[in-house]
Order: sequence, then C-alpha cells, then structure tokens
Amino acid sequence: MKVIEVNNLIKNYGKIKAVDGVSFDVNEGEIFGMVGPNGAGKTTTIECIEGLRKPDEGIINVLNLNPSTDREKFYEKVGVQLQETNYQDKIKVYEICELFASLYKKPLNYTDLLKRFGLYDFKNGFVMKLSGGQKQKLSIILALISNPEIIFLDEITTGLDPKARRDMWEIVKELKDEGKTIFLTTHYMEEAEFLCDRVAIIDKGKIVELDTPEKLIEKSGIEDMISFETKDINIEELKKVKGVNKVSFKNGEVTIYGRGEDLLKEVVDYLYLNRIYFKNLKTKKPNLEDTFLKFTGREYREAKGENLN
Repeated sequence: MKVIEVNNLIKNYGKIKAVDGVSFDVNEGEIFGMVGPNGAGKTTTIECIEGLRKPDEGIINVLNLNPSTDREKFYEKVGVQLQETNYQDKIKVYEICELFASLYKKPLNYTDLLKRFGLYDFKNGFVMKLSGGQKQKLSIILALISNPEIIFLDEITTGLDPKARRDMWEIVKELKDEGKTIFLTTHYMEEAEFLCDRVAIIDKGKIVELDTPEKLIEKSGIEDMISFETKDINIEELKKVKGVNKVSFKNGEVTIYGRGEDLLKEVVDYLYLNRIYFKNLKTKKPNLEDTFLKFTGREYREAKGENLN
C-alpha cells in the first residue's frame, strides 16, 4: 500500500529550481532513501513532504492527508527528525521530552524511550551537553513520542563517528522491524545501500533513477573488476573466458572487467587449468557509490539529453 505519493513536485527559490517536477511513491513498511549531492534537492523535497515548506506546484499525499492543510491530523501520524536541530541551551532532556509529549493526545511513555535509546541516565542533564550521537538519538525519541506510522529522518548520521553511525543504522532497522515506514535522506551511499529497500537518486532537483540498490547497481552497467600479477599470459584466450568482456595487461598486472555470478570462479579455473602462476589477486564489485557517480556524472546527464551549460 502506498503511504506517500508525490506528483510533479516543484519548489523554487527565486530563479533557482530546488525541486523540478519530482514524482515518486513510498510503500508501507519500507525504508525509502533519497540520495544526492549537496544542493541536489533532498532536504527541500523532504521538508515539503513534512509540511515544513509549501511547494509551488505539485500534489503531496501522505496517509491520505495533505501536509499543508491537514496539519493536526498529519503530525499525529508522522514523526519528523530535522537535519539541524536547535534546542534551548538550558533545557534538560526530560523537560524537552515532556514538552513534546504534551503536544499529542496519546503520546508514548518517553521514559521507556529514553531507556531504550540509552539516554535515561542523562534525563536530568542539559541537552546542550549531549554528544552528537546522543543528540541524534534524542531527536529520534522526540520524533517517536507521537507513535507515528511514518518517520522522516534527514541526514541522520551526519557528523557521527563510525561506531555511532552503525548504532544509528541498527536503530533504523529496528524501527522498520516494528512496522514503521521510514523516509530518509543521506549523502552516505554505504548507508543507503545497507538500510534502504528502495533508493531515489536526485540531482539538480530531478530524480534520475529510482529502484532497489541491487537493481540500481545492475542498471548502471558497471562491471566487476578482477586484477592479478603474472609474468606472461595470452590476453586473447583470457577474453574467451565466460563472463569476461575486457582484459588489459600492463607492467605485469592483468585487469579484467566482466559480469556474472561465477566470473571469479571462471577466471581462476582458467588460470589453474592452464598452469598460469599469479599473485596478488584482487576483486572489486560495483556498489551504490559507483552507481551514484555514474548516474550523476556528466556523461550520464549528456546521454539523457540535458544541457550542462
């Protein structure tokens, strides 16, 4: 079931088109990611869907509600974690939780949420004294207090160290397992690939591709790479190996590009069968970051007929 539907969303800032005709939908219970370069339109798009910015054109439907006009019902059903969260300097953790709880008819017990996210021992401390990771956890707690059906997370791990980032990923996975629908924006491709069921790549205010991470990688056409060192090899014979598309041999290093689940096995079998000594075997499979660079690069946009001037 579709819980978010966006059709031809347009948002301008003066002469700048921050969002230029964006259309997509989000399914119930999925983690939907939007990735793109800085200034691509990610945050503007999510803020329009959250009802924080009014679009110039287009239709937004969230749980059969209009974020701009059905605000009270809308905010009972969604939780919003903002990219830049500024709290009062002298407000304590429990005080801000009480404040947010007072805004809803049937809030969750914030004490339980503080315990779950490891912030209970800091409830009497000032928010300004929390670490970056703790502040991000608090922002999620505040987004969850209304017990929302949909949670919006904007750049949830920006500025966090690697361990705090991984901890945050596990929290997001847990929320999905509980049946929540999650819409997140990120500029970390590894994060999107690990977390998201589907990913929209946005660039210059337009969605250039949308699919599962696996299918996006497949669509990119980027091939697997295998390399190894050897003294001598018949390049033409190696090109005949199943799945191999291109071979180069330079300064004693062979580099192979190709596709197929058994590509590595086919290449290694060929080397052994032909008694070819090799060392320093390395492999590299394309990932979402490679795909992102391909889809947002000049070559790709020219192929789509865009004017880059």
